[in-house]
Amino acid sequence: MRIGWRGSQRYVLLLATAFAVSACGGGGGGGTSNVPPVVDPPPAPPPPVNVNISNPSLTIARNTAVTQGSSLNLVWSDEFDGAQLDPEVWFFESGDGSQYGIPGWGNNELQWYLPDSAELNNGLLIITAREESQSGRDYTSARLNTRDRFALLYGRVEARIRLPGGKGLWPAFWLLPQDSVYGTWAASGEIDVMEAVNLGASGGNTVYGTIHYGGEFPNNLSTGNQYSVASDATMDFHDYALEWDETEMRWYVDDVLYATQNTWSTTSADFPAPFDQPFYVLFNVAVGGNFPGSPDSSTEFPSTMEVDYVRVYSGVP
Repeated sequence: MRIGWRGSQRYVLLLATAFAVSACGGGGGGGTSNVPPVVDPPPAPPPPVNVNISNPSLTIARNTAVTQGSSLNLVWSDEFDGAQLDPEVWFFESGDGSQYGIPGWGNNELQWYLPDSAELNNGLLIITAREESQSGRDYTSARLNTRDRFALLYGRVEARIRLPGGKGLWPAFWLLPQDSVYGTWAASGEIDVMEAVNLGASGGNTVYGTIHYGGEFPNNLSTGNQYSVASDATMDFHDYALEWDETEMRWYVDDVLYATQNTWSTTSADFPAPFDQPFYVLFNVAVGGNFPGSPDSSTEFPSTMEVDYVRVYSGVP
């Protein structure tokens, strides 16, 4: 069969079209393309809010002793009314303690501390413990302190706090030495103004006030007392306070005196060492550890510790 010029052009066009359809259709089965789909990259994480500074200024409040029921002079406070925590006042700790050679913070704790697990909201410092994976740990929380920024020697320190409850939760308000002049923990001392474990579970409604002293670990000693808070410490705010002078410490909840200590020691110096040096302030919520044990299925996350204020007073001469 002969095909004229126009017919041959039309024939080639039909063949080209058929070939294109065959190549794209893969035999009528709706073929696939070799071009990968366009996938948007994940959004970048927001920049951190709580960032440490490298050159803070240290203020030491060397306070006049406070006697029971005496007049007080406010020398330092954080009312937590700002938009965010002030790095001139607070140092934000990270990790699981390994960077200090004490994995699990020396207590077999289970959390990884994240600076941004602490925040200010509606006039409160809020520390949030979460069940989430981070750097090989199954929980996150926050620990912040005033080291190299503010320390006190004697006087009264207090904070108004609502505590988290549940198995395996360990909130604390405490003091550590600004300079460990008598040696490593606990030869230079530790003062626990308030700590609690397993509130609302096996811990009931009990808080503890304790001092650690003596020799360096494992030759350390501790003494303390406990107190059953009048109303639910996980639902209500309560005032937790320590009055501290050269030869005595007194612990209060809502101005009720529940513990007094006037005997301690260190292997490095005579009484009243080690509690004759400036100490800085800490807040944290630990998860798990030697004291509370691990969380269980009854523990609710996220769980928060809320601090209304922290204040330091000197006695009036």
